[in-house]
Amino acid sequence: MPSLNDIRSTFLDFFARNGHTVVPSSPLVPRNDPTLMFTNSGMVQFKDCFTGAETRDYVRATSAQKCVRAGGKHNDLDNVGYTARHHTFFEMLGNFSFGDYFKEQAIPLAWELLTKDFDIPKDRLLVTVYHTDDEAANIWKKVAGLSDDRIIRIPTSDNFWQMGPTGPCGPCTEIFFDHGDKIWGGPPGSADEDGDRFIEIWNLVFMQNEQFADGSMRALDMQSIDTGMGLERIGALLQGKHDNYDTDLMRSLIEASAHATSSDPDGAGKTHHRVIADHLRSTSFLIADGVMPSNDGRGYVLRRIMRRAMRHAHQLGAQDPLMYRLVPALVRQMGAAYPELNRAQALIEETLRQEETKFRQTLDRGLRLLDDELGQLPEGAALSGEAAFKLYDTYGFPLDLTQDALREKGRTVDTDGFDAAMAEQKAKARASWAGSGETKDAAIWFELADKVGVTEFLGYDTEEAEGEVQAIVAGGAEAASATAGQEVQIVLNQTPFYGESGGQVGDAGLLRTATGTAKITDTKRSQGLFIHSATVTEGEIKVGQGAELLVDHDRRMAIQANHSATHLLNEALRRTLGDHVAQRGSLNAPDRLRFDFSHTKGLTAEEIAAVEAEVNEMIRQNGEVVTRVMSPDDARELGAQALFGEKYGDEVRVVSMGRMDASGKGSDGKTYSLELCGGTHVGRLGEVGLFVLLSDTASSAGVRRIEALTGEGALAYLSEQVKRLAEVAALLKAAPADVVERTRALVEERRALSNEVAQLKREAAMSGADEEAKDIGGVRFLSRIVQGVSGKELPALVDEMKAKVGSGAVLLISDTGGKAALAAGVTADLTERLSAVQLVKAAAEALGGKGGGGRADMAQAGASDASKAEDAVKAVEAVLEG
Repeated sequence: MPSLNDIRSTFLDFFARNGHTVVPSSPLVPRNDPTLMFTNSGMVQFKDCFTGAETRDYVRATSAQKCVRAGGKHNDLDNVGYTARHHTFFEMLGNFSFGDYFKEQAIPLAWELLTKDFDIPKDRLLVTVYHTDDEAANIWKKVAGLSDDRIIRIPTSDNFWQMGPTGPCGPCTEIFFDHGDKIWGGPPGSADEDGDRFIEIWNLVFMQNEQFADGSMRALDMQSIDTGMGLERIGALLQGKHDNYDTDLMRSLIEASAHATSSDPDGAGKTHHRVIADHLRSTSFLIADGVMPSNDGRGYVLRRIMRRAMRHAHQLGAQDPLMYRLVPALVRQMGAAYPELNRAQALIEETLRQEETKFRQTLDRGLRLLDDELGQLPEGAALSGEAAFKLYDTYGFPLDLTQDALREKGRTVDTDGFDAAMAEQKAKARASWAGSGETKDAAIWFELADKVGVTEFLGYDTEEAEGEVQAIVAGGAEAASATAGQEVQIVLNQTPFYGESGGQVGDAGLLRTATGTAKITDTKRSQGLFIHSATVTEGEIKVGQGAELLVDHDRRMAIQANHSATHLLNEALRRTLGDHVAQRGSLNAPDRLRFDFSHTKGLTAEEIAAVEAEVNEMIRQNGEVVTRVMSPDDARELGAQALFGEKYGDEVRVVSMGRMDASGKGSDGKTYSLELCGGTHVGRLGEVGLFVLLSDTASSAGVRRIEALTGEGALAYLSEQVKRLAEVAALLKAAPADVVERTRALVEERRALSNEVAQLKREAAMSGADEEAKDIGGVRFLSRIVQGVSGKELPALVDEMKAKVGSGAVLLISDTGGKAALAAGVTADLTERLSAVQLVKAAAEALGGKGGGGRADMAQAGASDASKAEDAVKAVEAVLEG
């Protein structure tokens, strides 16, 4: 029985033998389509190839593409675990032709693979074609010998593919497998087609037309092929299964879940194990591709998937975090095909462990709240949208998690009510991802790249060069020239200006021609072009002119110093905090550096000092920064660090810097930092000068951010700190060396005085409490109006006042600079008939406030007008009088 890994290899090897280039899976975060949340099909990475906007060095391709459908338009989350073929993560096998072969070769290739390499019986296969596609039907007859009753013509959009309302489109042919009459269901197009007897295993799209807004079509100049076959589905078929979760790969993950929870994989918890196995794949691959859990965008969807799996682990009785313990089982199954899992394993495990630890703290309370809400509803009634939103807002339960929990109880949710409460949050979430990833470049850069070719970058070796002005873009359109005062974008055949990439900002400087001068303010890149943003300062710049190009040397040196320091910082963090540290973003600008990295808690003072010291030690070594060009595989074998989700070409630049001995110091020929990087760097580490770590803050969930300075900036910062220390020392009338001890003494003295004042306020508030209590409506009532007591101090005073009263109610109002802080208390013997919340709300309203909350025996509130304190007391007395 072939494994899923065998089937994947067989597919790719078959098409490689037939002239296709095997293209690695693209990341799950789409690079060229900002309308997609996640990559959901194999053709996503080839979209621009199909439209002709991009040309590659091959016209036939094949891939095994990792896909996620768990958010936005394509969302299978609700069905996962309950059906045989729904997943959040799946692999799509595909072969593609970009204007090379078409139907007459795509159909025979598919038939040969299925019936020979996969050895599927021919009499168990049938196909559908679009009802007008006689060409495809005739090829099936000729190649496969299929009779008319096994070539089913479908007149609906099920067999006609469109990229959008307009653009490339064309008919499909779908291949089905007949599981036999022991399983209910009819062939496609029949009344019983929703049954499971006939299962689609492969879809071949013939991209042959272009559709226009008026509904008309024309034949495409470049007719192409796009196919998709789900690995899990074909795997189940070839392994003699009718359920994707019974395949070897999924079964191994299910058994790992069962072993970790000491439960039966096929018993009462079967659905729980299936959800965990599926979600383990999607969460792990998303983290490996750079997505981290958060409260919006892709990170929000990731967190939803995580929490859904974690709830199912809870249902299995797992007392401790489970998901992270299953990651090694996944890596064993899929790490060979997807090396990013191996590289990210430590990060995946740590992220899952931290998320599940945090979520378990609220899971029990949330489920209890859900049970309480259901207990108040009639049998079978839907949960209100308001209650579902409370679960989300207070306990972090996404709607689908609540629905999933209710599904097991035969209940539903009032989704309209939930949607109304969530409308604003959903709008924000959509805005946060709709255009994230590598946004699609303007069409003009595609056109220019085809017209003039890519820009050659000379900046690794020089900061001065000559080039030819190949294009000028003004206001989004090409122009023949630009004159003084105009702001334009200039494309050259070659340039020493670095284009913004990999966190390093673009270069600035000057461009001179025989007739004019332009100030380059920034440089970016798109489609292989280096785009120079410029302001023409003198004369006129014309297309076709030769140009003298001068990079701003001081600015470039400052940027390079920060970039090289970033590499040292990355390695120092890994050595100090652990191998789970991975870069999550960076900024290398002239005046500072910023580095985002995966870590779940703030650095201690000792860790910050250790990182800073290690970076400066490498700088003082003044070792040479060495750059080598090699293949990505050779670079990884060498141990070079790479960015998860970053796309690398056939060759990469590997930057090495720093040496260390066995103790982590000195020089024995072992490299300290080794990274894949296309940026520019200092020649020797001594040029960085100095490194100062300014701050460590939270950037997002599971991601920390470090801000730092190097060189002149770092020196200026330290000089300013010395100046401020001298000023503080003068104020304290102490030597700089004694400032800390002198400040500590003052802080302790202030704390003692504050405690003394607080005690005096408490004594003033409590004086005469026994004598002042009065009977209101049969309840002993004591009220006090005091000055300057903070809201935090009121509960303790109320408890003391309750003890003095013995049995009764108390009210304490503090004037805090014109505003009021108030607290009410009721002794335990009276809370059955009298609530402190009721009392404090009455008092707050009299003071111009609203609400207040707490327990029956203790409640607090705030208000805007302390001058009405007497009115507040009377309001409470009125409540007591009934």
